[in-house]
Amino acid sequence: MENVKIGLVSVSDRAYNGVYEDQGLPALKAWLIPDEQDLIEATLIELVDEEQCDMVLTTGGTGPYPRDVTPDATLNVADRIMPGFGEQMRQVSLHFVPTAILSRQVGVIRKHSLILNLPGRPKAIAETLGGVKDGTGKTVVHGIFAAVPLCIDAIGGPYIETHHNISETFRPKNFA
Repeated sequence: MENVKIGLVSVSDRAYNGVYEDQGLPALKAWLIPDEQDLIEATLIELVDEEQCDMVLTTGGTGPYPRDVTPDATLNVADRIMPGFGEQMRQVSLHFVPTAILSRQVGVIRKHSLILNLPGRPKAIAETLGGVKDGTGKTVVHGIFAAVPLCIDAIGGPYIETHHNISETFRPKNFA
């Protein structure tokens, strides 16, 4: 099994300016950047083109507010759009909050890298990645992470697996 290289980017004007502490990626202060589209685009390009990350996860800056430009920056650097990721993140989030329809999260491919815009709050990140579970722990609505390993395989990245107790990897039968 190969190693997978993942880039993480936290986007938040308020956290960047010290209004509140970032909750998306608190340990990654070096990647905390403001909602500046040029800076977000440059960071995504650096992580994919220079650092050769197989996957880049952003958190924050996906709402309808004028300065929420993470999806715009992500789309500007994309080679291909993967609309199912944004659709599924909104579907999962709608089980928890009615304002999920305001999210503009996207998933895209740049070169051989998958870029996903995640929400900015830890609870919402866990929900969109892991999905909706019933009272017994059975998955009712799949989170997006179940599809990530196959997507990374398909775009030329390494073969990866997930821990089945966190997120079950889905691959079609007889997939090599």
